[in-house]
Amino acid sequence: MTAPPLTADEFHLLAAAAGAAPSLHNSQPWLFRPTPDVRGLAVHLDPTRGVPTTDPDGRALHVSVGAAVLNLRIAAGRLGREPRVRLLPDQSQPYLAAEVDLSRLAPAPAPPGRDLYPAISLRHSSRQPFADRDVPEAVIGELLSAAEAEGVVLDVLEEAAVRRVLELTAEAERRTAADLARLSETRSWLRAEPAATDGIPFDVLGPLDHDARVPVRSFTGSPPGPAVHTERFEALPQVATLSTRTDLPVDWLKAGQAMERVWLLATAHGLRASVLHQAVEWPDTRWRLRDPSQGPGHVQLVLRLGYGPPGPATPRRPISEILTTPDGRAAGDER
Repeated sequence: MTAPPLTADEFHLLAAAAGAAPSLHNSQPWLFRPTPDVRGLAVHLDPTRGVPTTDPDGRALHVSVGAAVLNLRIAAGRLGREPRVRLLPDQSQPYLAAEVDLSRLAPAPAPPGRDLYPAISLRHSSRQPFADRDVPEAVIGELLSAAEAEGVVLDVLEEAAVRRVLELTAEAERRTAADLARLSETRSWLRAEPAATDGIPFDVLGPLDHDARVPVRSFTGSPPGPAVHTERFEALPQVATLSTRTDLPVDWLKAGQAMERVWLLATAHGLRASVLHQAVEWPDTRWRLRDPSQGPGHVQLVLRLGYGPPGPATPRRPISEILTTPDGRAAGDER
């Protein structure tokens, strides 16, 4: 059955959910446009909000927008709509990442406990120390299935692989700290002003690991910047990689959707997560992240999972900046 056109309030709900997705340095590089029939949304990459020195090929840009697409799909279920997604639907529009058709009513609501919509507002990056507590095997099984449903492989690593990935991440972190252009770009996304709508506020930066076992990103680097305190992190973090067989823009979008589905499900189970992104930012360390024994593959993301305090919310761009109404005006524009 064909659903009626989406209302302004429904477009607002969809854009708000999609705009709550994670992105590199909280850059929020997405734009949403109603489809001509007003029964769906076109999702566009916003290259003006990219991080070109760190992400010259736009891989992280696509991953971020893929996460927004997943949130949009989840929110569609809240509206009783069945989302049908076409990734990169028009080669003549390179910034058109996806078209999400919402013209069909959903056959049935999500079963109790399977609706991930509440987790969208609860999901935050936690850069805090986690407890020395293993994630239950049953939960790991669910996370593996969540990534597989998006066509991506989630690999929860054993101790030797965890240490190898942490060493590569630390190596990449040192190289970034010594690269003035990258360090300057990273610092450009730090925000001191309380009214910021993007970037990383100083007051949400987490501590560094006192024992240097967990190489979380140091956004401030060496001075200038406020002093960063240290705490003792978990002895051996729970680390997982998300990989795809090929390494094309469509794979990056799929990886973003898989990351967000895994993260939302983890949040629903009371888990916290953060992205250890440094090693995928350098071609050689990214290549060494892969496990040769598992055959060809391309690591798109490294996740750290565990039990600990929730991360603080980061600022979000107003809906008027990311969504246009069917008549082409910015949402909330009263002209």
